[in-house]
Amino acid sequence: MTFEGTSTAFVRTGDSGGTITYRFCPSCGSTVYYEIDKMPGLVAVPVGAFADPSFPGPIISVYEARKHAWVAVPETIEHMD
Repeated sequence: MTFEGTSTAFVRTGDSGGTITYRFCPSCGSTVYYEIDKMPGLVAVPVGAFADPSFPGPIISVYEARKHAWVAVPETIEHMD
């Protein structure tokens, strides 16, 4: 995977003490990708970065207890909290 252009980083510390580095567009603020320190080599791209309406739906829900009330999570996917 190759990313081009400038990005700005924001580091967030999770409940477990691990960190996630979010890379986002300095112009519009959209998260382009992120890296999890405890998973070296993994680069995650938020699904919202894809415009293709046929893009596959989610297969797992993480931190579901923290979601907004208006967010609907499919019952058929794996749930981790």
